[in-house]
Amino acid sequence: MERKSAKEARKVLEALDREYPEADCTLENKEPFRLLVSAILAAQCTDERVNLVGQTLFADYPDPRAFAEAPIEALEQAVRPCGFYHVKARSIQASALRILADFGGEVPRTMEDLLSLPGVGRKIANLVLGDCFGTPGIVVDTHAMRLSRLIGLSDGKDPERIEQDLRRIVPEDRWTDFGHLLVAHGRKYCIARRPRCPVCPLRLLCDHGRSVLGPVEATP
Repeated sequence: MERKSAKEARKVLEALDREYPEADCTLENKEPFRLLVSAILAAQCTDERVNLVGQTLFADYPDPRAFAEAPIEALEQAVRPCGFYHVKARSIQASALRILADFGGEVPRTMEDLLSLPGVGRKIANLVLGDCFGTPGIVVDTHAMRLSRLIGLSDGKDPERIEQDLRRIVPEDRWTDFGHLLVAHGRKYCIARRPRCPVCPLRLLCDHGRSVLGPVEATP
C-alpha cells in the first residue's frame, strides 16, 4: 500500500489527540539521568516494572556518581527484576562513567553526544531529548514500529527508516507527542495479538483496519 501523506498523517494525529488528550511518557522519572537509566532498563521489560524498580534504585543510587562508584554486583542485583541485568547494569554504569568524564556529570543535550553513551541508541536519545530538553524527537519503539506499518505511515522494517518516514509527515513540533500517542494507542486498541479494529478510532484512517473490516464495516 502507498504510504500516507502529511495531510493524512495529520488526520491520524488529530484522531489520536482526541482519544488520548493526556498521553505522556509512561516512565515516571523525568530527570534526565534517571530517564536515561529507566529507558535502558525498559528494553524488553514493562514500564510498570521499571517504575517500580526505580523507586528503590534511585533512592540507593541518586546520581551518575553513585552509579559509577557502585559495585557492579550490587547494581546487577538492583536491576535484576528488569531482565538482562548483567548487560543493563554494565551499560548504565559505563554511561555514568562517560557522563562524569566527558560531560561534567550532566546528561548531554545533543543526539551525537547521547549516542556516544553505552547502551543508548536513537530511541533512548530521542526520548531524553524530547521529554527532558524540549528537542523534538520521534521515539520508534515496538509500538511505533508496528503501528506505523499497520496504519500506513511507513513501510520501513527498521527503526531508523521508520523514524525518517515519520519525520517527513508528522509536524516537527509534535514529534515527541506522537511517540507517546502511538504507545497509548498500542496499549488500548492496537494490541499486538488481538487488535480491536471494530472499535478502533483510527479504523477509517488505518490501512490494516480498512483491509480487515472492509468499507462497509469500517463506516462508523
